[in-house]
Amino acid sequence: MRKNSFFLVYLLLTVVQMLICNYFNLSPYVMLSILPVMVLCIPLRVPTWVTMVIAFATGFVVDLLSEGILGLNVLALVPVAFVRKEVIRLIFGGELFARKEDFAVRKNGFGMVLMAIILVQALFLAIYVWADGAGTRPLSFQAIRFGASLVAGVLVSLLVIGILAPDTRK
Repeated sequence: MRKNSFFLVYLLLTVVQMLICNYFNLSPYVMLSILPVMVLCIPLRVPTWVTMVIAFATGFVVDLLSEGILGLNVLALVPVAFVRKEVIRLIFGGELFARKEDFAVRKNGFGMVLMAIILVQALFLAIYVWADGAGTRPLSFQAIRFGASLVAGVLVSLLVIGILAPDTRK
């Protein structure tokens, strides 16, 4: 995907995330977020600090226009941007960096892409659920919310990764 079209799709998916936050509240136990996978799919040529700025801006816009708690998505999304390249290096190896290419499901395998999605979703949700509860919710509620949100978020993220990380092979 070309650079300009990637960021256009990224902006459109940010609007989709705002719609999810505003209109798809399934239950207090499930929080759907596609933001971690969106940050994971930012091209590898983008430096980490720029990725963190993009994550901050994305989280801020989502917080401002939909969530109501300013800074919650920012707090959870910036660490995902910080560890993104290390997660990719851990799961996919250093070959992607050596070849200067981005990952795709067909090229790197469904299992490895699924593991990367689970890792970034888990990091995001661990911070989000902890900060959102802020000592006011029991640990059992937070654990159930984390687990249910992780399953739901991974399933929705599998759809998003097909859009943001398409297979470039012909």
